Amino acid sequence: MPCRAGSEGLRDTFDIDLTEAHRTCRFRPPAAAYADSVAARARVEDIHTLATAMPHVTVIHGSQDNPIYQVGGKSFIFFRTPRPDAVDPRTGERYPDVIVFWVASEADKQALVQDRSTPFFTTAHFDGHPSVLIRATRIRELSRTELTEHVQDAWLARASPSRAAAWLRAHELR
Repeated sequence: MPCRAGSEGLRDTFDIDLTEAHRTCRFRPPAAAYADSVAARARVEDIHTLATAMPHVTVIHGSQDNPIYQVGGKSFIFFRTPRPDAVDPRTGERYPDVIVFWVASEADKQALVQDRSTPFFTTAHFDGHPSVLIRATRIRELSRTELTEHVQDAWLARASPSRAAAWLRAHELR
């Protein structure tokens, strides 16, 4: 049931949630934008599709059959096994779903991990390492477009200069 927002044009842009304990009204974008934002959420499957779509990519598998995407023998996306540096702060349990994305620089890493609007994080184990971490359970916080950019940036960070330049030229980005 829509909340009344005070004008006829806005009445459908709010949702109402009635429960015995509380009544809330939250903003909802117009239907078309709402449908686009829901449909465009990233999924873990998208990482595999996007990574393998980049040129010169090979996939190797780690000790627990976890995929590791490489370009020219250099990893750019790595599905980690549970490690003691990435744990749930409440339970102490190791996160079973951490994915590593390489970044071009420490500045890029800091921009991502310090931006509270992104689901990226790091651990002390990765101090000085040009990568960021994300949990698979939080991938949906990114749009598919954002995920595409992160996969491409990870690939560019690890590809040889000639491969990176060729890819950028082919996509009219340089």
